[in-house]
Amino acid sequence: MSGTDKECPKTDPTDPTNGQKQIYVQAVLSLALGASAFLGFCFLRPRWKSLYAARKRQSDAALSLPELPDSFFGWMPVLYRVTDAEVLASAGLDAYVFLAFFKMSIKLFGIMFLLACAILVPINKHFDHLPTFGNSTDPHAPDLFLSLGQDDWEFDDMYKGSENKLPDNSYSWAYLVFTYVFSGLIIYFMTRQTLKIVQVRQDYLGSQSTITDRTIRLSGVPRELRSEEKIKQFLEKLEIGKVESVTICRNWKKLDDLMEERARILRKLEEAWTVHLGQPKSIKFEPTAQLAHPGLEDDNEESENHERDNLLGNNHVTTYEKPRPTTRVWYGFLNLQSRKVDAIDYYEEELRKLDDTIIKARKKEYKATPLAFVTMDSIPACQMAVQAILDPSPGRLLAKLAPAPSDIIWENTYLTRSSRMIRSWTITIFILVLTIFWLVPVAALASLVDLCSIRQVWPQLADFLGSHDILKALVQTGLPTLVVSLLNIAVPFLYDYLANKQGMISQGDVELSVISKNFFFTFFNVFLVFTAFGTASKFWPVLQESFKDATKIAYRLATSVKLLAIFYTNFILLQSVGLLPFRLLEFGSVSLYPITRMGAKTPRDYAELVKPPVFKYGFYLPSAILIFILCLVYSILPAGYMVLFFGLIYFVFGYYTYKYQLLYAMEHGRHATGQAWPMICYRIMVGMGVFQVVMAGLIALQKSFTAAVLVLPLIPMTIWYSYYFSRAYEPLTKFVALRSIRRENNADINLADEDFGTDQSVGQLRRRSTTVDESREKGWKFVNPNVVAPLEKPWIEKEPEAESNGETIRLDREDSVESSTSLGDTHIWRENGDENV
Repeated sequence: MSGTDKECPKTDPTDPTNGQKQIYVQAVLSLALGASAFLGFCFLRPRWKSLYAARKRQSDAALSLPELPDSFFGWMPVLYRVTDAEVLASAGLDAYVFLAFFKMSIKLFGIMFLLACAILVPINKHFDHLPTFGNSTDPHAPDLFLSLGQDDWEFDDMYKGSENKLPDNSYSWAYLVFTYVFSGLIIYFMTRQTLKIVQVRQDYLGSQSTITDRTIRLSGVPRELRSEEKIKQFLEKLEIGKVESVTICRNWKKLDDLMEERARILRKLEEAWTVHLGQPKSIKFEPTAQLAHPGLEDDNEESENHERDNLLGNNHVTTYEKPRPTTRVWYGFLNLQSRKVDAIDYYEEELRKLDDTIIKARKKEYKATPLAFVTMDSIPACQMAVQAILDPSPGRLLAKLAPAPSDIIWENTYLTRSSRMIRSWTITIFILVLTIFWLVPVAALASLVDLCSIRQVWPQLADFLGSHDILKALVQTGLPTLVVSLLNIAVPFLYDYLANKQGMISQGDVELSVISKNFFFTFFNVFLVFTAFGTASKFWPVLQESFKDATKIAYRLATSVKLLAIFYTNFILLQSVGLLPFRLLEFGSVSLYPITRMGAKTPRDYAELVKPPVFKYGFYLPSAILIFILCLVYSILPAGYMVLFFGLIYFVFGYYTYKYQLLYAMEHGRHATGQAWPMICYRIMVGMGVFQVVMAGLIALQKSFTAAVLVLPLIPMTIWYSYYFSRAYEPLTKFVALRSIRRENNADINLADEDFGTDQSVGQLRRRSTTVDESREKGWKFVNPNVVAPLEKPWIEKEPEAESNGETIRLDREDSVESSTSLGDTHIWRENGDENV
């Protein structure tokens, strides 16, 4: 060894007792963070219901949920008793599938933890006195972690001079058996959960009837068919059903720009009125009635009259003595001249001119695009259309299930297919570049885990840390795990922004893309790169050796997994005990609220303050899948029982944290179809493959080559199962089987129930009356809201009609406040509300 190596004695990283101090330090930090966040949530929850009960107060779908007591811990038993049927009825399929993943993980890792404690812990304890790679107690043990990067690396050379100290590798057969057992358990639980989700999904979607369930998205429409009547005739000639309506997407960009400018002027006018009338008092927003969706077309004459009546009456003269606000307008050559004018008069006039322009623009004809939304007269007709090939020419008349009208990103419907492909490939290439960029901070974090790597860069710091065990534990474990966790929180925002720039048609597609992108980051950068390559100085040599001999990356991965056992144990501990309570606390919303509250001026601003935050599955699901994979990879190793225990805690805490948020606190408004489940399953199978490769490498490192070879058949079996899953189960997670669709006007009977033998326990989850989507999508149409939506009036706070000693005060909707189509509710303002924080 070199001099540096001699100064850096290695301890056995496979022995959990060597990292007890690091785990104790991490446990104290995590408990301090988590307990403070949890107690803060319990204290604030009954006092800040506009945040922590926002969905319960503002969503009709949540009205049937049980009320949570205002006591400190009284909400916990009530939340525990909320059933799957109530989750499905209140939050829909997406929430049900998301929570089902956590429930499956709890059952799986509970069984694996018991097996590890009962069988694997005694086996590992019995053999822990034997020499292992990297153990400083064995002077002949090679430094495999460093030797893997050498050109002259040979596996047999590791044992030169140590023939008499070869370890008893009989426990490798136990590792082999449990690799098969745990792989089988995962397949069993995943298949069982998939069958249940498929049956629930088929029953749920087969029983509801919304416009979205009857609508197809038809892309690649040729020029000769780009009219509503021609598309209708074409589809009806195919005899798959009758067409109820057709909406050709046209290039409405000019109209969209006008409406965007109108929204800006409207806010300016509201701010001017607020300056004139004074800042609103402490108020809160509550829904009273559901408005028609902007896609619902009104009577033409009534709609036009409504559009022209866009201000608060004809006479805006007030009796207030307060001077009216002014604004500076620029005019003349190159806008070099300016003068001050009455702000209210100016913005009212600008709004009036814009309204006239918009009314005229709505009557114009716009160029048709190759995209159309076709609503069929029945769900079976829609399902037959999307499951069939409509045209023999490639890329023409491709039918897919349509997103909900409110979920459509209309500005992306104007893009050509080539434009969307260019955007998609550009973002994909940029993400690949980002992946290389992330290697630098991730490799730097990996260096902190190893004191010898710190010594190479900063010897004085390494000496100081070596003499202070607690500080060393904080730097080597606490700091890297915290930074990695913060990266997992921050990076999804970047990928969410990039996904929104790819030109996808719906927010649902964006959500699934964010899940995929964020998982790629967490799995590749946080796990594979962090584990396999370590510090940046080792990245290129290891990569070169891996190209020469693919088996070396397996050995490298297997050894590094053992070396980083304590780090990943602490990572899961921090995620479960330390950071999940902060998700429950909604720390981001709490910390930003004072800033946004200070910036709020108009009634519209105050209404937006109390809108429920949106639950984004792409932000939370990838981290949970990564922890699932980590628990699997470490399940058999000596540290496996600790990893499984903390992983079990993560999924238990995560289940109830996200259950509360999905049901009571956060909104998730798109059409729920449970599309995330196959993505979860495929990524679990990727984790299974990594687990099997790691176990084969670990067994081979103990020179038990027969057992290592017997692990390898699991890899093609996993690949075969993924293929089988894609053929047998995935179509049922995308489409609705025709036998599952219930007869018209009889939602309690479907053909499948007659002789198909559906599971009665699953059948109990069938909705009682109307589903979340049926309630939300009532009256919707596939129309760009900028084409038909009423031109809303400004929201101005005026004197209330009556005071009632702190009771609710309803403002006159006709003369004072008109609802925003973006919020979708009429508004009630209450003075002295519960905004106490």
